[in-house]
Amino acid sequence: MNNLYCNNFYYNKDVLTFAFDMNNTRFATVIHILTLLARSPGQWLSSDWIAGSIHINPVIVRKELGILQERGWVTSRKGKEGGSMLDVPSDQITLADIYQVVKNANILGKKNLDPNPKCPVGKDINDELDSLFLEMDRLIGTSLQQKTLQDFVKQFD
Repeated sequence: MNNLYCNNFYYNKDVLTFAFDMNNTRFATVIHILTLLARSPGQWLSSDWIAGSIHINPVIVRKELGILQERGWVTSRKGKEGGSMLDVPSDQITLADIYQVVKNANILGKKNLDPNPKCPVGKDINDELDSLFLEMDRLIGTSLQQKTLQDFVKQFD
């Protein structure tokens, strides 16, 4: 049996698994918002209308629109005739740009904050995970850099 001895417990390495935090929907939400705006050039889309398409609370849409406005990609106006529209051509926004705007965690999840320094794995695990996380970010960035928002939007024509 292949076991690792750390922290006075035995762990069977066959039952160790990685738990991926896939609950983060910000990328999907923001690309949905941007896709709707890109498909409606020159039209003011309300946060309520956008939220109806995504089936989420309009407050979440307004929060993301605020971030996109700070980035310079979206312009918004208030009032009865208000709404938001894309403020840059969709071919000037890459999916990597969008990923960087919404990225708030490592794609592979979080590291353990206090591994056992006496364990042969625990003492070096976070350094090794840092390298792995950087590699994954580079791979994702390189892949997403190849496609623009315009390319993505074309799928819905």
